[in-house]
Amino acid sequence: MGNSAEKKAKAGPSFFTGVKAEFKKIVWPDRQSTLKQSVAVVAISVVLGVIIALLDYVAKTGVNFITSI
Repeated sequence: MGNSAEKKAKAGPSFFTGVKAEFKKIVWPDRQSTLKQSVAVVAISVVLGVIIALLDYVAKTGVNFITSI
């Protein structure tokens, strides 16, 4: 059995070598694709925000109507 210092020294460089190898496998999206996806995320977020606000308003109005009876 080796001591822990030998294990750490052995594990260190291979870890970063593995990270470097995996990093090279990443396929980054191009600028146009990133822009389209960002616009889609913002648009969907705004639409869902409006829908939730409308549902909240309707629920608040309904509860106020029921409690005023």
